Amino acid sequence: MEALMRVWLQVLSVLTSVIVIPSVAAAQGSIAGSVRDASGAVLPGVTVEASSPALIEKTRSVVTDGTGQYKIVDLRPGTYTVTFALPGFSTVRRDGIELNGAFTATVNADLRVGAVAETITVSGETPIVDIQSTTRQQVLDHGVIDSVPTGRLVQNLGVLLPGVSVSGGLTLNGVGTQDVGGSSGNVRAQHGQHAGGDD
Repeated sequence: MEALMRVWLQVLSVLTSVIVIPSVAAAQGSIAGSVRDASGAVLPGVTVEASSPALIEKTRSVVTDGTGQYKIVDLRPGTYTVTFALPGFSTVRRDGIELNGAFTATVNADLRVGAVAETITVSGETPIVDIQSTTRQQVLDHGVIDSVPTGRLVQNLGVLLPGVSVSGGLTLNGVGTQDVGGSSGNVRAQHGQHAGGDD
């Protein structure tokens, strides 16, 4: 009996890691954009820093490439401050950048010649359109999840998405099915997970 319980715990831990690790990895956002000077010319070599309490290291930095482009990847959901610095130019800081899910916020900067000690802070709205990706996504906060009667089961959250239907159930003896399907226009998709694997 104890050996059977140990096997079930091992199976449960493997399944949990297979489900949780990809979902955490998929929830990583990024900040990208370009840096130019006052004349509109691209600025390579600009140090771009993203800082947030959501980051373990608190600050992550990159340098713009030869075309003035940068991308800071694998950022956890949270509020970020982005700072642009290049010797001989004023430092520009952009506050209040909100990242949710796998969103890529586009934050561009225009640097002007100035004193090294001069910092320009730009406050404004967080970009709400991800122009870096064509993926459509929606982040559900805890308020929405708690207010909808889904039984607080992950597989029941599929009913919150348009065109998705969830059927089936989970059993502890390894026998059971879970199907998720949806349609859009003339296209229909179905994913089934059974005791033997995926359909």
